[in-house]
Amino acid sequence: MDAFFASVEQRDNPELKGKPVAVGGSAERGVVAAASYEARKFGVRSAMASKTAKRLCPNLIFVKPRFEEYKNVSNQIREIFLEYTELIEPLSLDEAYLDVTENHKNILLATEIAKQIREKIKAKTGLTASAGISFNKFLAKTASDVNKPNGMFVIKPHQAEAYVETLPIKRFYGVGKVTAEKMTKMGIATGKDLKEKSLEFLVNNFGKAGRYYHEICRGKDNRKVNPDRIRKSIGVENTFSNDLNSPDELYVELDIILAQLWKRVKKARAFGKTLSIKIKYDDFEIITRSRTSQLLIMEEQFISKQAYEMLNALLPSPKGIRLMGLTVSNLEFESDLEGRQIPLIFSI
Repeated sequence: MDAFFASVEQRDNPELKGKPVAVGGSAERGVVAAASYEARKFGVRSAMASKTAKRLCPNLIFVKPRFEEYKNVSNQIREIFLEYTELIEPLSLDEAYLDVTENHKNILLATEIAKQIREKIKAKTGLTASAGISFNKFLAKTASDVNKPNGMFVIKPHQAEAYVETLPIKRFYGVGKVTAEKMTKMGIATGKDLKEKSLEFLVNNFGKAGRYYHEICRGKDNRKVNPDRIRKSIGVENTFSNDLNSPDELYVELDIILAQLWKRVKKARAFGKTLSIKIKYDDFEIITRSRTSQLLIMEEQFISKQAYEMLNALLPSPKGIRLMGLTVSNLEFESDLEGRQIPLIFSI
């Protein structure tokens, strides 16, 4: 979807159409969750501090997110996908892989399927979508960004290797900002540069990911579209209206986060073995701490006890704290545990 959250807000509020919009927190303390294309022209992007976004675009309009509405629209879009295939792998509320090699309508051309889906999305939701079409996930994802917004792009098998050679390394899906900077320092600026590095070199410098980089720079990606992709973590994080330093204030915020986290854990009917705390200081330094148990954590009080102990280990804080979050990972789901004798953790 094109600028999904912001586009939903512009659709539902005509006064926002054609204007620079940021979905997220306040101009002083928040973070941009999504930016309209009008805002992107000024350099505003998702995950940017709202204060920075406002400086780049003084006329930026901030809108509070409405995640329930975004989920509703996402479900409408998924219903359209299901008219064509069951092989759907969501990446987020606004993006998914579809394998249409075999499809319910027996349409031979993937481009025709993408065209029909985009037209139906527009008719049903009033929103535009872009599509990338190719023979593997990496190339389809790469292609999806070429003609945004409201466009399509195809990378055919005979075009793949040559196309990837010209691709800037920062546009490689799966290569993050830090890795891209590391590669640039090594003289790797394009897919062609990456292709010239041996598998041994890439594994030595980038670990397991090196094998993935060795494949994708040749246009290869054997990962299947997985409709049953398992959720890896459940988390909650809050950005505070003011920097906090007092332990008492932080304990109050921790209780709020714990309540939200437990609600999400119960809703997902999931239990985990690892609890992590994330702290972002007023200078944007981020630290995380984690604790892993051998047993599944299925008690709210145990999560609270662990969270308090991890926070206490970070106090007194050397500087103001602007964000705090908790995440449960190493998940197992209730549906998969039925009939098994499960070791549980209880707090006394």
